[in-house]
Amino acid sequence: MRCAVIGLGEAGGVYAAALAAAGHEVLGYDPGDTPTPEGVTRTATLREAVEQAAYVLVLTGAAAAPAVAEQCLPHLAPGACYADFTSASPEVMERLGRMVGERAGFADVAILGPVPLHGHLVPLLASGPGAEALARLVRPLGGPREVSVEVLDGPPGAAMARKLLRSVFMKGLASVVCEAVAAGRAAGDEDWIRGEIAKQLAGDGQAVIDRFLTGTRTHAVRRAMEMRDTGAYLDVLGVPAEMTRAAEQTLRRLSTG
Repeated sequence: MRCAVIGLGEAGGVYAAALAAAGHEVLGYDPGDTPTPEGVTRTATLREAVEQAAYVLVLTGAAAAPAVAEQCLPHLAPGACYADFTSASPEVMERLGRMVGERAGFADVAILGPVPLHGHLVPLLASGPGAEALARLVRPLGGPREVSVEVLDGPPGAAMARKLLRSVFMKGLASVVCEAVAAGRAAGDEDWIRGEIAKQLAGDGQAVIDRFLTGTRTHAVRRAMEMRDTGAYLDVLGVPAEMTRAAEQTLRRLSTG
């Protein structure tokens, strides 16, 4: 199967290499000086990569997604699958779906994890008319252990909307952990705070969620005062306290609502 990969950076290079290793004919395009993965034929122009390709996988930065779609559109083979893996907003994905939809099957693809850690085995969410076709291409790349591709029954933008909902938690959690460990290190208690974080992340996740949802609002006044004092302590330690102070503001809002 002929596949075009637009963008050969960190993620694009991984998928291009995996597709080539699986026996697909892979054409790659990237105007930068990124390396060309083994088994991939690099083209001088985007048109050369895209025309006659059954699959076009876009793994550029999100800001470039609309321009890339506009440049690809005149050269797409009728009925091709155009899969956008960028982190463009749900609204942009909807617009790209309308733009590409009359010529190709558009798939909005959300990557649910770090590619440097999981490689091409990272779980995916996909939505839009081309989602099933994209899943058929990517799932076998894991060999006996299929790549997890969840196909949503929704339009372009649905996959990215779910990814952004997940990011509220994942990126927020990562920031809180970074702040807490930095504070623990400054206080000489890094190992202890790491252990406390690990205990909270283990066990019955749904029970923890329910406890957070009910307890946070019920005890918002007391906890807001505690976070005020926590922020003051982090100031003494010389540790930035953005997440701590954001939590204090949230708790104060909940206490009045």
